[in-house]
Amino acid sequence: MNTATLLLLTRPAVTSAPTNDSGFVEASAAAPQVNVMDLGITRGDGFFETISVVDGHPQALEPHLARLKHSAELMDMPEPDTDVWRLAVLAGIGAHQLEHGVERELFAKLIMTRGVEGTGTPTGWVYVDTGEDFTAARQGIRVVSLDRGYRHDVAETSPWLLQGAKTLSYAVNRAALREAARRGAQDVIFVSADGFALEGPTSNVIVRNGDRVRTPQTDQGILAGTTQASVFEFFESRGIRTSYEHIPAGELADADALWLVSSVRQAAPVTNLDGRDFQVDADLSAELNTYLLSRTH
Repeated sequence: MNTATLLLLTRPAVTSAPTNDSGFVEASAAAPQVNVMDLGITRGDGFFETISVVDGHPQALEPHLARLKHSAELMDMPEPDTDVWRLAVLAGIGAHQLEHGVERELFAKLIMTRGVEGTGTPTGWVYVDTGEDFTAARQGIRVVSLDRGYRHDVAETSPWLLQGAKTLSYAVNRAALREAARRGAQDVIFVSADGFALEGPTSNVIVRNGDRVRTPQTDQGILAGTTQASVFEFFESRGIRTSYEHIPAGELADADALWLVSSVRQAAPVTNLDGRDFQVDADLSAELNTYLLSRTH
């Protein structure tokens, strides 16, 4: 049974035309809603955001909306009307709670495509549904490193490859996760062709060495992480230094601790990377996830 709450955006992009509606309508998630000629379907030509919703509160909503606009800029698409998207997210959460009651963890997915080819009109929708149970992942995951095939500076040398945009073209990310499963792991850390640690298919990398916590710099074609920013706040509040750096992949094996962090799963400590075991500080990871799940900003 489909339990998702779906809102179709009638005004996903900024327009100069006068309007007197909310910019979205509720629709059935169980019925067909997207034109089969939509470029999001035929070409994966679009972008998205996934927002964790805890106790009815969408976490880091404004950073997610800012990242939505950034993806549109990188892809030369119309500017999303963030006022409409914001209201749609809140309305979707409210409608879902009205139908299903208040749940501890939900997620809201925001999707915008270039629309049907030749129309110049984007398509947008938001849906809200129950989040997956990530209890086991928050206790620890096995990870493998895989070559992404690009140099770390690809975003600067080849911006048309759209590194740093959260596009709908996720076939490579899904293939990487299948390869991880074939190797007995649950997730991946991508490595650049010239040997720098990057990110996971759906996550940012956090590296701890003593009283220093680092994450790979976003100028390497890495998606700026909303959860990663909150992880830094957590460690900084405990007097631990944080920084964005170019991290050689070989340094990961020397870390005292590693996490992969993302909006819905939150922080998953790495128990093994490429056969190298890591001791997990279960109490610290639990405190970190409690902090992430209690965010109200």
